[in-house]
Amino acid sequence: MRDFVQRVVEKLTVQETRDRVSVVQYSKEPEAHFYLNTYTTKQDIVDAVRQLRHKGGITLNTGAALQYVRDNIFTASSGSRRQEGIPQILVLLSGGRSNDDVRNAVKNLKAIDVMAIVVGMRNADTLELQTISDEPNHVSVVQYSDTAEVNFNLGMHSTKDDVLDAVRGLRHKGGSPLNTGAALQYVRDNVFTASSGSRSLQGVPQILILLSGGRSTDDIRTPVTKLKEMGVISIATTLISLQLLSVPSLKKSAFPFPLQLFFTFISESDKKDVVFLIDGSDNSKTGFEGIRRFAEKVVEILNVEENGDRVALVQYSGNATPNFYLNSYSSKNDVLNSIRSMRHTVGRPLNTGTALQFVRDTVFTASAGGRRAEGVPQYLFVFSGGRSSDDIMGPAQSLRGDGVRTFSIGTRNADTLELQMISFKPGDSFSVSNFNNLDSIHSSVTAVINGVQETSEMSTVIGKIIKIKVYIT
Repeated sequence: MRDFVQRVVEKLTVQETRDRVSVVQYSKEPEAHFYLNTYTTKQDIVDAVRQLRHKGGITLNTGAALQYVRDNIFTASSGSRRQEGIPQILVLLSGGRSNDDVRNAVKNLKAIDVMAIVVGMRNADTLELQTISDEPNHVSVVQYSDTAEVNFNLGMHSTKDDVLDAVRGLRHKGGSPLNTGAALQYVRDNVFTASSGSRSLQGVPQILILLSGGRSTDDIRTPVTKLKEMGVISIATTLISLQLLSVPSLKKSAFPFPLQLFFTFISESDKKDVVFLIDGSDNSKTGFEGIRRFAEKVVEILNVEENGDRVALVQYSGNATPNFYLNSYSSKNDVLNSIRSMRHTVGRPLNTGTALQFVRDTVFTASAGGRRAEGVPQYLFVFSGGRSSDDIMGPAQSLRGDGVRTFSIGTRNADTLELQMISFKPGDSFSVSNFNNLDSIHSSVTAVINGVQETSEMSTVIGKIIKIKVYIT
């Protein structure tokens, strides 16, 4: 839970005049760790979250905790800006059934327009969580290939069993090509409408779950923009795993809405190409063993096989030197043995740009085992112990244009701006004091490997993706 809270905070723009954050922990009684006006910087909040200790306790009084938040957190004296029209968002993480009644507290929160995002662990009471949230969910299903076809509209089925029966009775539509753009436009114009059962005008969240088995043959940008303008929350899936976008720009929505998503994190192996680009210059000499251990730990969580995950490793200083390619090994043991036996190349200068171009031209290629043409997501982890002696902008942009998800990991001697430029997004860079302290970011990188799968097209549709298993009930 602490990691989850930290990740949410890292996506916010924390300032006194922008986003504010409070954390309350509860069991029998609630306890505020900090209020909305306690901290005004993201780093202060992240530090406070990292220092959280489990409260403990047996009795879970969710009702009392909700009332406490209403009376003591969402108040002007605690930093709430409700009277200024700032949306009030409550993220409730519940691990079990409440020992007290939640209904009055829920009613009181709704009376002051608090938007509730309810996260229930598997021991939580689904009915209770539904009570805390707002409206019941309505479901529609649309199939598409070259054209889109509605199987059933929103509100057509009033019970979960009816929806499930309808889904079980679906027949594959078939057809080609895959016109995702046209399908998105169809959904906007024909499904998210009042005549088809949409309740957007009543403030009910509009959620689109897109299942795509390939790249669209038509343009998706215009319909994506129009859906976002409607405030539609987009969830995208591949054929293998379900992925969820962090709820986008709640504070910028045209209407306030409560949102209920039940989910549990999963860690299942999907097919992916993973490349390590390691600083082999004199800059990393003292931390090389730390990099080696880190790479081993990452490989341990992968499903390495010819038709599963593939791994490559390249060292660089003045030039880039491949230790092995994506198609060199087809078993985890072989990859680990190669990592354990690699030797530090040493040398000067540090030409990170040259190394990035080498990886693009030589490693992420079909001849070297790269499977971009097959739609397999490609990840690059760059380790840098200093500032590059050559230009990194061009190669970084080329990798980004290829859809390679680049994450940079640098020491205190690395150039922070350079790391952000190398990364797929500025937020995909990590900093450590030295490479022997890589354990401090291992959980974040593990989450990336297990939890992020993104192509440039899906990024256009939904932006940042975090893989979780989602239950909308």
